[in-house]
Amino acid sequence: MTPQKTARHREKSGRFWLLRTLLLNLTFYPLMVLWTAAGIVASPLCLILWKLVTGWDLGRITRHLISIHGYGMVVITAPFVRFSSTGTESIRRPCILVINHLSFFDSYYMSTLPFHDIVFAVGAWPFKMYWYTLFMRLAQYLDVESAPWEDVVATCSATFAKKGVVIFYPEGHRSRTGRLQPFYSGAFRLAKETGVPIVPLVITGTDNLLPPGRFALYPSRVRLKVLPPMDPASFPGHNGHLGLRREVRERMTRALAEMQGETGDMRKSQ
Repeated sequence: MTPQKTARHREKSGRFWLLRTLLLNLTFYPLMVLWTAAGIVASPLCLILWKLVTGWDLGRITRHLISIHGYGMVVITAPFVRFSSTGTESIRRPCILVINHLSFFDSYYMSTLPFHDIVFAVGAWPFKMYWYTLFMRLAQYLDVESAPWEDVVATCSATFAKKGVVIFYPEGHRSRTGRLQPFYSGAFRLAKETGVPIVPLVITGTDNLLPPGRFALYPSRVRLKVLPPMDPASFPGHNGHLGLRREVRERMTRALAEMQGETGDMRKSQ
């Protein structure tokens, strides 16, 4: 291809990308509002119907409805996002999932996992979003900043007894660089105290889809990869959770670098 043709190709590609970006934002936000409003209005009836049909407790029903809501968000963006996942079918429950945090959209992509009974362990600020707070409390999501540790362990133990899953963002906040930030110890203490394995997840591309601090969405490629589970019993001793935390972070760092490197190679070849 001649330099002139290459330049024209890049110009056309740039224009096409701008058009897709515009269409993404013009379709996502109106549909997001409609989907969210419809979910809120329909939720009382859905809670009753789910209870009659499944017999589940209120927390599990709410977690299922939240998963459906999140999957709807993924579907809305699907024409503009190439999503792929690896290893999700290998996850055995109960377990503690830990995942890196890049964007508000990370939580939506958890709805693509092959199960819905997930309790999110998060900081205090999501509970301040008044349109979600009621549902988060009904779903028994955990405010790990404010709740007593004994209550956190008790809620998680009850979840594990029903083969449920608890998910932590061990960085505590979204990464601004795409690299892993230092990990907090909560997920790893919980693993040691309950004997439940840690399953690390690595996600890339959501920071391109919705960068932190921005409102505009951009066409992206999102990838989710499940790493092998880690048995907390392999890290004995009083400070075993620290060794577990270090090993999990190292494995996630390697996997993230590999995935980001592959993405970079793919972009260069386009």
